[in-house]
Amino acid sequence: MSEAVDYTHRLRSHMQSVGVLSFRALSRQSGVSERQIDRLRRGEADRMQVQSLHKIGQVLNLSIAQLIEQFSSLSIESAVPVESNLQQEYQRLQVQLVEQRETLKQEFQRSTLQSIESWLLQFPTAAYAAQQNPQLPAVRLLPLMRPIEQLLQDWGVEAIAAVGEEVPFDPQLHQLMDGSANLGDRVRIRYAGYRQGDRLLHRAKVSPV
Repeated sequence: MSEAVDYTHRLRSHMQSVGVLSFRALSRQSGVSERQIDRLRRGEADRMQVQSLHKIGQVLNLSIAQLIEQFSSLSIESAVPVESNLQQEYQRLQVQLVEQRETLKQEFQRSTLQSIESWLLQFPTAAYAAQQNPQLPAVRLLPLMRPIEQLLQDWGVEAIAAVGEEVPFDPQLHQLMDGSANLGDRVRIRYAGYRQGDRLLHRAKVSPV
């Protein structure tokens, strides 16, 4: 029982040195559950997952080896091979994370390409036809843009205002292309701007009316 008290006191000492005031705060800052923090207090660092030790160590400015040495019954000598094994496991997990990110990236790209497949296949031909025949009404190309519009809608991307629309000037949303305008003055949208939820992607370009 005395060992548990010693480990708890040791942990509090490290926490105080970095300004962490409670075990709950340590849990919150490290992203590790309070149950894992309790294992440190019981001196079970050598049986904890490497991810948890690494996250706690980042907050306390301690290496994995130091955590194992100070919060387990292992000696300094025996902690060295354990540290090596844990480092290898950590590196393996890092590689696995990179591979997962690449897989997700490829899946995202594949899904996106499927969403705009009809546009990819038809728009280059339509653009070529328009170049060969300048009299071709541009309105006939508009239906080809529907896959792009649907994709943007699925992602929650919306235009700030339609091109040609007159709106009150807001410097947070609009960028003047010429002239000057005060907040609330009427301006005309010349190039659409976009936002995604609460995040502004591009300000709309405007001119004074």
